[in-house]
Amino acid sequence: MQVKKQKIKVKNILILIAYCLLPIASQAQCAMCRASLESTGNVEQAEAINDGIVYLMAIPYILVGLAGYYVYKLYKKKKS
Repeated sequence: MQVKKQKIKVKNILILIAYCLLPIASQAQCAMCRASLESTGNVEQAEAINDGIVYLMAIPYILVGLAGYYVYKLYKKKKS
């Protein structure tokens, strides 16, 4: 029982560290997008493009993470 609590504590600490290492406000524009948006002067459009780029960047990482978690669960189930 105590080992299970330690594993949960370690997991929570790792999640907290990962959360703290992620930037809160991401500036994820490529150079061409930035130059194009700076020339127009439309701040709302620049923020929308920024958000879109962040979403496009995050989805593959989420999918790979979910696939890794699924493989881990299958491996753990097979071992038991």
